[in-house]
Amino acid sequence: MSETRVFIAEEADAGLRLDKFLAVKMPEFSRTEIQGFQFVVNRAQSTEHRLKSSEKVKAGDNIEVIIPEKENSVLCALCSVHCKMSLDILHEDSDIIVINKPRGVAMYPGAGREDDTLVQRVLAHTSLSALGGEMRPGVVHRLDKDTSGVVVFAKSDAAQRALVKTFSAHDLTRKYIAFVWGIPNWTAADISGNIGRSARNRQKMTMLKRGGKEAQTKAEVLEVWSNPGVSKLRCTLLTGRTHQIRVHLSAHGFPVVCDPLYGRGTTRLGSVKNPELLEFIKTHHGQMLHAEILELNHPITGEPMKFKSKLPEDMKELQEILNM
Repeated sequence: MSETRVFIAEEADAGLRLDKFLAVKMPEFSRTEIQGFQFVVNRAQSTEHRLKSSEKVKAGDNIEVIIPEKENSVLCALCSVHCKMSLDILHEDSDIIVINKPRGVAMYPGAGREDDTLVQRVLAHTSLSALGGEMRPGVVHRLDKDTSGVVVFAKSDAAQRALVKTFSAHDLTRKYIAFVWGIPNWTAADISGNIGRSARNRQKMTMLKRGGKEAQTKAEVLEVWSNPGVSKLRCTLLTGRTHQIRVHLSAHGFPVVCDPLYGRGTTRLGSVKNPELLEFIKTHHGQMLHAEILELNHPITGEPMKFKSKLPEDMKELQEILNM
């Protein structure tokens, strides 16, 4: 249902554009959003009539604002019964919902993926802010389809605006676990280098000497397996570029295991002597990368929050094979 609010303009408000007047009265909405609402005004010695958002208010105006109900009609139409299944909720309140995303599930509909995305699963459970657009409601950051782990969605518009600012300013902590090919000769490293779209393959990102966007990743070694030459790293994002960890690690000689784009796995299969490990690598789909930790302040209350997700079953299986 639509919502109706009523405001009375005072002498100090006279001459203001209606959208500016209402932006002060309703700070949870942007002026662009307000311009899409309906307005009815009652003035002394005048009949009720509608105003445009660009018109000026007069002292004594009794302004009725009709806020339309938000709908995620396209996405809701795509939701099927199985969208209601398999939703691992780490936290939920009136403003945000934090999900432990499984590997193999896309964040939202797009080319070649229209059904059973994470957004659709969440919408089958609760509503999300429409500010992200009809196909990306509540989305403030993303994980690749085959990356698992912690992801936060905005339920309220105020949370959506605040979270977008938080992620843009990198005012948060994001840590990932990655199993990679190679044994580093360091225990910790700062990896930097601009990232942009590959000219040879538009589906891939690459390190660029010129252009692109600045990207920084901190990596620390957690464990190594000298034979077959695999390491377990914890990577901290200082920026948030597309495929950042996968590109940075691959460019420095430590591609993520089972990464179909940057893994270069086929060149290493000949050196794998463990038959179980060889079978895992040949049959598994999706890079061994997991968003383990997300730390940020609550977008509305400012309360510090930390969310941690355990390794998914496939990465546990890989680790067990490596420990044999």
